[in-house]
Amino acid sequence: MTETVLRLSTRRGRWVVVATVLGSSLALLDGTVVNIALPHIGEDLGSGVAGLQWILSGYTLALASLILLGGALGDRWGRRRVFVWGTVWFAAASLLCGIAPDIPLLVIARILQGVGAAMLTPGSLALISASIHEDDRGAAIGLWSGLGGVAGAIGPLLGGWLVEVAGWRSVFLLNLPLAALVVWASMRHVPESRDPHPPDHLDVLGSACAVIGLGALTYGLIEMNLIAGVVGAVVLIAFVVVEVRSPNALVPPSLFSSRMFVAANLVTLAVYAALGGVFFLLVLQLQLVAGYSPLEAGLATIPITLAMLAFSSRAGSYAQTHGPRLPMTVGPALAAVGLLLMTRIGPDASYWTVVLPAVVVFGLGLSAMVAPLTAAVLGSVPVEQSGIASGVNNAVARTSQLLAVAALPGIAGIDAESMLDPDSFSDGFRIAMFICIALLLVGAAIAAVLIRAPAAPAPAPRGPVPPGPIPESVACKPHCDVTGPAVQPALARPRPTEG
Repeated sequence: MTETVLRLSTRRGRWVVVATVLGSSLALLDGTVVNIALPHIGEDLGSGVAGLQWILSGYTLALASLILLGGALGDRWGRRRVFVWGTVWFAAASLLCGIAPDIPLLVIARILQGVGAAMLTPGSLALISASIHEDDRGAAIGLWSGLGGVAGAIGPLLGGWLVEVAGWRSVFLLNLPLAALVVWASMRHVPESRDPHPPDHLDVLGSACAVIGLGALTYGLIEMNLIAGVVGAVVLIAFVVVEVRSPNALVPPSLFSSRMFVAANLVTLAVYAALGGVFFLLVLQLQLVAGYSPLEAGLATIPITLAMLAFSSRAGSYAQTHGPRLPMTVGPALAAVGLLLMTRIGPDASYWTVVLPAVVVFGLGLSAMVAPLTAAVLGSVPVEQSGIASGVNNAVARTSQLLAVAALPGIAGIDAESMLDPDSFSDGFRIAMFICIALLLVGAAIAAVLIRAPAAPAPAPRGPVPPGPIPESVACKPHCDVTGPAVQPALARPRPTEG
């Protein structure tokens, strides 16, 4: 297949960036904006905490367990084709979410949304890698990252405004015109690309084990069902066995021969579990206990993303020069201080003296940590494996968020009755924040002890590398080399150039 390489200065080149940014923003915003709408969804559909957990976890479950398979399908069948399929699927599921009459149907629709997101998310960055000329690729990735950060900043504000003006269903229905624009731009302007040498077979058995294992474990944690939890754990062990033995493994075992890669993913597991718990419970605390409106709750969290926009590239530059160990140690510890300040949020909490200091310190901690963590992952493996390494790290982050949202409310004593009692919910929120503080400090300790070698020299990321729920750090799969802002096909060959 002859592939077309575009210059960023051309009309088609700019449309590639627009289409991929809008596509990744669909998945990003539905991972963040829905948080703002949760209290209204619960009130309208009569749901307790478990239902709200499933609304978030159903989406994350499908995305976390299928994102690597989605990338493999794009490599095999065509990245633009799978990207468009995923966008259409996502839009149809969004319509189902918008008209869902009750919690069970909304959860099913959210799971279907996650399937669509798993198809379109890997293709977003991979299409830039395959379509944009290598001399312009860094600038294109910088635009992709920066515009994605702007979308992350606008998302909570837009979500809060929509919930107040048009109701929570509008949060999902807004996806339909955006998805239509993505499909039109992709089909008209984005060239098709695929891996010329894909693996002989897809790792279907491994994907099935990931879906069943994570699904059963999540059900066991949310519903407090020991049997389901044990079944999920056993199937996840089977997933590891399948990956070790499979010649076409989604997660190549050779990655874990790198001590740095293992350490970076252990930090990811601890830190992103804390992030999942914080972003789930903080907006509930602000609305149910502090009395904030959805719009005010959305505004309250914007300083976190603004801190990422301002400082993540500087942290990435520091990690490039001095290695990621120090920022990966200091960042989670500083974020833990932010969570300690969040425990002061209670009834009628003042934004300027209570909420703002907490979210600013928390955002500075994330700014110090996330870009160096990405550098550590990419610098820990050979160049030809950096795409799959990024994908595995993305899956680890989402899985830890999924399990945290499933387990944390039950551990902290937050239940359906707590939704009706601000004092009880506030007590559970504080317990949950102390658990998240412990997770962040564990991540800092792992980084201090195990992250020793500097990351491989690479250009610092341009623009923000957003945190878990706000962001999409997207892999372009094993046949793409992701090094900072420049994403280069590992199997490069001469191709005609447009512009």
